[in-house]
Amino acid sequence: MSESEQAAQRTLEYYRLNADAFREGTREHDVSQNLDALLRHIQAQPPLRILDLGCGPGRDLKALTGRGHVAVGLDGTEAFVQMARAESGCEVWHQDLLHLQLPSESFDGIFANAVLFHVPSAHLPEVLSQLHGTLKPDGVLFCSNPRGQDEEGWNGDRYGVWYSWPTWRAHVLAAGFVELEHYYRPAGLPRAQQPWLASVWRKA
Repeated sequence: MSESEQAAQRTLEYYRLNADAFREGTREHDVSQNLDALLRHIQAQPPLRILDLGCGPGRDLKALTGRGHVAVGLDGTEAFVQMARAESGCEVWHQDLLHLQLPSESFDGIFANAVLFHVPSAHLPEVLSQLHGTLKPDGVLFCSNPRGQDEEGWNGDRYGVWYSWPTWRAHVLAAGFVELEHYYRPAGLPRAQQPWLASVWRKA
């Protein structure tokens, strides 16, 4: 197992050990701004088929189905897969981000909220290529990551990469996407108090 794969497995182990606490701690998070950003750029007719990448305990799967769409979850933590199925009633796949097996041109949109920053930078091009391939023509990718100055390493028992906007933009453009918009969260605060960078992209 490579160092990157060991980092990914240790991160998944953190979530496995803290699954219940994570569910309770994030249950009330309002990410409607991010869901709106994804959905308003999709040109297909609803109901849309959406992949919730790193779906966790299923909060956003439930929100997407509540809006009338067909949501499919994916997570690398078995405990989250079970929680998400029970919470949402959706199909949920147990897959590691470093070993994705996604169907070709299957989704109108991908909701990748607070997940892709866990991918070691050496593996990011392949992961973005997989996401590009599973989107239908003109499909839309939403991403939200904690921002930084391209630091990479450990935050406790979780591995991550804290990208600057220019670096993140370059990675996603190189994967064959076209930029639609980006913004910082939480809304309405000074930039120094907005730790999250959200971006929306169309499959070129």
